[in-house]
This record gives sequence, C-alpha cells and structure tokens, in this order.
Amino acid sequence: MESLTSGSGVLGNALIGLREGLEAGLVVSILVAFLVRTGRRSELPKVWLGVGIAVAVSVGVTLALALAQQQLTFEAQEAFGGGLSIIAVGFVTWMIFWMRRAARSISAELRGRLEGALAMGPAAVVVMATLAVGREGLETALFFFTAAQAAGETTQPLIGFLVGIAASIVLAYLIYRGAISLNLGRFFTVTGVLLIFVAAGILAYGVHDLQEAGILPGLTTLAFDVSTAVPPDSWHGTLLKGIFNFSPQTTVVEAIVWVAYVAVVLPLFLRPQRTRAAAPTT
Repeated sequence: MESLTSGSGVLGNALIGLREGLEAGLVVSILVAFLVRTGRRSELPKVWLGVGIAVAVSVGVTLALALAQQQLTFEAQEAFGGGLSIIAVGFVTWMIFWMRRAARSISAELRGRLEGALAMGPAAVVVMATLAVGREGLETALFFFTAAQAAGETTQPLIGFLVGIAASIVLAYLIYRGAISLNLGRFFTVTGVLLIFVAAGILAYGVHDLQEAGILPGLTTLAFDVSTAVPPDSWHGTLLKGIFNFSPQTTVVEAIVWVAYVAVVLPLFLRPQRTRAAAPTT
C-alpha cells in the first residue's frame, strides 16, 4: 500500500512528461531525419545545439519559478501559484487542440521551416531548432511546475516526470529508426483526454490557491466533504490527488470551475474533425 501511495504522485507527472516529451521528440526526429535524408549531416550539430539551448532554457525557467516563489509571503505564494496554474492550463489546452489539428501537417511544416533556415545560414538553423523545441519545453516546464505544486510533494512529481521523459525519448528514437509504428493520432487523442482531466484538477487547484490568497471568495463554502470516505492520506485519496488533483474537501467555486472546464473542453476535443480536401499533386 505504501508503494502505491507514493507512486500516485508519479503517474500524473509521468503522463505530462510522456505526452510533452514525445511532442518535442517528434519535432527533433523530423528535423534530424530531414537532414539525414537530404545528405546534410554536417548541419546536425547546429540542430542539436538548438535543442540543447531549448532544454537549458526550459530547466532554467522551472528553477527560476521555484526560486521566485520561495521569496514571497504565504498570500503572495498562493496568488503566484494560482495565477501560474491558470496560465499553464491555458497553454496546455491550446497545445492539445493544436497538436490534434496539426499532427498531419507538422512534418511538412517543420521541413519547410528548416529548409528556409538552411538557406539563411548556420545561426538561423540554431534559432529555428531552438524555437521549434523551446515552445514545447517552456510549456512543459510551466505545466510540470504547477502540477508539482498541486501534488504537494518534493521528489515524486520529479521522478514521474523524468520517467515520462525517458519513455518519450525511447519512443521517439524507435519511431525514428522505424522499429515501431505508433498511431500518433490515437496516441494524442487518448493522452489528450487524460490531460484534460489533469488540467481540470490543476485549474481547480489554482482557483483554491487564489481563494487562500484572498483574491477569490468562498474558501470555507464547500461543495462536498468526503474526507471521511476518502481520507487524504489513504491510498485511494493519494492516488486521486496524485493523478487528478482531487481534493476530498472541495469548495463550490473549485467544483464549478472543474465541471465547467471538462464540460466545455472535452466535447470540443472529441468532436469529429473536418477533413480538408487533398491538394492536387503535380
């Protein structure tokens, strides 16, 4: 039971690391494959330099957020964390829909941008690779930071996140080598649904932070209290907290925000996509 309880904080963050890491890994794979197949391996170090810069910036942002929060008063910390949670949910929601829409065309788009950067010079290649991976990295850093704050732990979120990242790197490499064939559309749909519920929990947690900071009212007005049936320190309470940020004592405002987010975002995400007519080939 103890291992399950401690492992619950790992699962939600492992999902974040797997999903966001695979998105970044696929971007890198597309860039590398394009250079290899067009006989321009000499440009690979520039791409890897850009990837390294993007990773360093993402790690730096995470550390800066953690250090900045430690310098604040309790009320300011709650306001800071709550605001970041809402921003992170906004970014992740946008990325979920963007990846669902652009999954089929992202490869051609990235190849075109890299071709243009190659024509401009070495610095443009580094900048292009940095921006392509950096967008994923910054989003991941912000979402991980807020998820770790919501989990209320020190090492478990980081362990889960690193496990997810490691799995995403392996998957991206196997896809690049042609060792496995992954239905990316289905993968991003399933993980997108799961992330919607994770994001809903983080959004509710952010609202709770704003209530504790005195910015939003209703901190003592509970929608329900199931702490007797689901004790916060029980294995199932910790499991729900670690994956979906479920709180046995949920305020009315938190409940409204959670339900409203899922009720709006989930149907929009699952609705059938409109298929565009294929462009004529020459």
